[in-house]
Amino acid sequence: MREKILTLARAVSAAKEAEDALLESLCEAARLRWEARLRPGLAPEDCGTAFACAAAFTAAADLAAGRGGGAVGAFTAGEISVKGRGAAEAAALARDLRQTAEELMAPYAKEARFCFRGVRG
Repeated sequence: MREKILTLARAVSAAKEAEDALLESLCEAARLRWEARLRPGLAPEDCGTAFACAAAFTAAADLAAGRGGGAVGAFTAGEISVKGRGAAEAAALARDLRQTAEELMAPYAKEARFCFRGVRG
């Protein structure tokens, strides 16, 4: 499962070789977070391909957030233009990847940010 998650995360994030160690750690962290959120009685294997995809998307989102935006947004030299990803675009990409992971795991995972408190009457 770990290798499958890492392979998918590499594809989604277009990680460079220099980012491999970081991405591997992010994949492991994402796998553990999703395992902790599984509904009682479920294992990652019970989720089909959704678990590996969600962990990969989460790791790719964390990598995108860590990359942030480049110092130079865009520049042109003659007829050649180069455009980098800005901080806002990196944040939007990370948000979208996390949202996709949540949607994939919705049938299998407990809510991440739900808190119910009693109200005194």
